[in-house]
Amino acid sequence: MKLISLCFFLVAHVLSGQKIAWQEDRKLAWDDFKSPVSRKSNPDVAAYTHCGWEYSVVKSTNPKTPVKIEITAIFNIDKSWKDVKKMNDYILLHEQKHFDIAELFARRFRKEVAENIKTSGDYDKKFKTVYSKISNDYKNFQMSYDKITEHGMNKEKQAEYNALITEELDNLKSYKAT
Repeated sequence: MKLISLCFFLVAHVLSGQKIAWQEDRKLAWDDFKSPVSRKSNPDVAAYTHCGWEYSVVKSTNPKTPVKIEITAIFNIDKSWKDVKKMNDYILLHEQKHFDIAELFARRFRKEVAENIKTSGDYDKKFKTVYSKISNDYKNFQMSYDKITEHGMNKEKQAEYNALITEELDNLKSYKAT
């Protein structure tokens, strides 16, 4: 009985929490936005992208043992939504850039980890600080992106951010997920 319950829980978890890992050659499509529309904070918003990153850690109790940390930028299908009356390619590009920002900060996170966290001892001493800084910078960047581009409605600022994000991703291409 326990095995059946465990299998049911795992299937239910997978079905309720579908995610897309960021890939350079895989762009978001409107079909990826599966959540019902939610306009609690702003009635004029045409779409919402729920993205960020996940990480896994393999470490030892021996502080000198190498640590392995994998970081993946993800898009949450079941928490992202769109207004079908407002869908267009321009808005989808704005939403894609939110996901690209998640990858940009995943690369910054990978860079910080590669430079500063090599052992289990390093992880224990430094990881929370590195994570907090990257997480705060990420949240601030996402908020600035929406504020300055006026949620994509300022086409000039949107074009500037599109170029900036592309350039920054290119600058950190050596920190792409393997």
